[in-house]
Amino acid sequence: MKITLLTVGRTDVKWVREGLDLYVSRLKHYIPFELVEIPELKNASALREEQIKEKEGQLILEKLKPSAEVILMDEHGKEFRSVEFASFLEKKMAAGRDLVFVIGGAYGFSEAVYARADSRISLSRMTFSHQMVRTIFAEQLYRAFTILRGEPYHHE
Repeated sequence: MKITLLTVGRTDVKWVREGLDLYVSRLKHYIPFELVEIPELKNASALREEQIKEKEGQLILEKLKPSAEVILMDEHGKEFRSVEFASFLEKKMAAGRDLVFVIGGAYGFSEAVYARADSRISLSRMTFSHQMVRTIFAEQLYRAFTILRGEPYHHE
């Protein structure tokens, strides 16, 4: 079983990248983990929002294996407390399928990506930049593993 974080665009804000790299390196101690960054579209400023979502959606779908469980990071998804997310993750891992968490671009996901998804989760009712969400999510994923292992990172 493997976990992949699939993102649209590169993480180019230095401090966000440093935080992301920190948690990616920590996650690899718990599970096979991969960060996959799809390059941003060229000439996106010449495209309408819907066209951007469609083109990004095609690139996302090309990266997904049919056997993978796809979980979108989406503002309309289910919200969890950290302990609840750890439990959710434990159940998903028990099923044995590879998990792919997807963070879309600035405009979200195309209808085709929503149709392919198995579930959606939200980090907060607040909106974060799609770059910052990567680091916040990676930290929560790391936190979930420390909770599952009973390690002293998370405090209730």
